[in-house]
Amino acid sequence: MSITVEAVRSALGQVIDPNTGKDFVSAKAAKNIKVDGSDVSLDIELGYPAKSQLDMLRKLVIAAVRAIPGAGNVSVNMQVKIVAHTAQRGVKLMSNVKNIIAVASGKGGVGKSTTAVNLALALAAEGAAVGLLDADIYGPSQPMMMGITGRPESSDGKTMEPMENHGLQVSSIGFMIDADEPMVWRGPIVTQALQQLLEQTNWRDLDYLIVDMPPGTGDIQLTLSQKVPVTGAVIVTTPQDIALLDARKGLKMFEKVGIPILGVVENMSVHICSNCGHAEAIFGTGGGEKMCAQYGVDFLGALPLTMSIREQTDSGRPTVVADPDGKVAQLYKDIARRIAIKVAEKSRDMSSKFPSIVVKND
Repeated sequence: MSITVEAVRSALGQVIDPNTGKDFVSAKAAKNIKVDGSDVSLDIELGYPAKSQLDMLRKLVIAAVRAIPGAGNVSVNMQVKIVAHTAQRGVKLMSNVKNIIAVASGKGGVGKSTTAVNLALALAAEGAAVGLLDADIYGPSQPMMMGITGRPESSDGKTMEPMENHGLQVSSIGFMIDADEPMVWRGPIVTQALQQLLEQTNWRDLDYLIVDMPPGTGDIQLTLSQKVPVTGAVIVTTPQDIALLDARKGLKMFEKVGIPILGVVENMSVHICSNCGHAEAIFGTGGGEKMCAQYGVDFLGALPLTMSIREQTDSGRPTVVADPDGKVAQLYKDIARRIAIKVAEKSRDMSSKFPSIVVKND
């Protein structure tokens, strides 16, 4: 008894991707469905990096198709296709970077840089090509967090190669100055340095560039919103009221300049005692979720305050690479996947599909 393509589509329409909450048909992930008698072959194309998820998703699809009466051999090819998505209006996308994600906070001391580096590493662990731009010109911390020393190389004297470790391409002003040298620069020079770091680094075909923003809502944030094609922003906060007050300002700033908020991450949500494992919400509870409900944005997840995160990051081996199978690394990976899915749901950039129109006066 042969089956039909329509029967396969109907079966796939009942299979929910647990990561997106959508079925494979409405999400337009099921492609190239072919039926040969009782045998079925198809492709599942995901818009987010999912190396750790592919086997689980393949089994879901195979089980659903095999449940069709008369189904024989089922072959499912899983693939990931990350594309460029639209940025704020009037800002042209970069040819070598598909999606730029700003990781920001309203104030310092909330663990934004630690969150940014672990999210970048989590996306890379799932198979994406990822870069990390340290935009905190006054206080660059990514060279230490990434365990990278030395100076970037330049073959032409105009551009520089990104530094690399743990599978990430990294650019930071910290690679060009001594560790204890202060950046005594005024705003215009700082914003120019940011643009040079972004545009004069030879990023190699990145799916995502994570930008570790300085805290606050000053010159660099304004430059980023006006001249850098940002796909979306992630706000990092801690649960206490004073941090949330400043996080709200950061959120409203991105809204005003037309950069979508991908969601909020609550860091230091609960303290885990390294001796007894007791959990205590020393900064309060539920602040990040309340803020998300108030402003209609997604709560991406909560991260604990543990000594291991600090120790691993200070040593140049952040949690996602130091303990990739641990509970905290899994939290970072879950949050990173939610961010990638939010990006995948945005409108695609179609500018490359249209020819350039040049008007000449003969």
